[in-house]
Amino acid sequence: MAQGAPGPGGGESLLFLTDEQLRKGIEAMFFAYRGFTADPDRILEDLDYGRAHHRAMHFIHRSPGTTVNNLLSILGVTKQSLNRVLRTLIEDGLVESRIGRVDKRERHLYLTPKGTELERTLSDAQRARMRAAYRSAGPAAVQGFRQVLEAMMDPELRRQYQTLKEGGA
Repeated sequence: MAQGAPGPGGGESLLFLTDEQLRKGIEAMFFAYRGFTADPDRILEDLDYGRAHHRAMHFIHRSPGTTVNNLLSILGVTKQSLNRVLRTLIEDGLVESRIGRVDKRERHLYLTPKGTELERTLSDAQRARMRAAYRSAGPAAVQGFRQVLEAMMDPELRRQYQTLKEGGA
């Protein structure tokens, strides 16, 4: 709960964290992220892909037909960097790029069956890790974790996340 946020009884509750407590939280997040990415990293390494390939495939799977510009916005990478990743995924038969029906300048991205299979393998590994952690922590901790993550997002990123969460974009 943030400083000045309503407390459980409706009154104001203040949360003060020491620098040491914050440092421990930062370190926990760092090591948790390493664990979260370790399983897919092992799979990707065998294919000569990296995390950028995984992120692109994840969001293409999440929003079939998304445009290159939308993917650029979600990933926050340069056009050159994304084009390198997409070129590899397209050449390897994992992603299909289709010209827009309305705007011929747009490219819409879709996973191929081979891409869908790889994305599922990568996501299954992460879902298994998340499921185990959530079960271990319990429902209240899961809700609190989501609140903390959302509170850490900049407003524009939170809007993008909310759009995805609600099934859009």
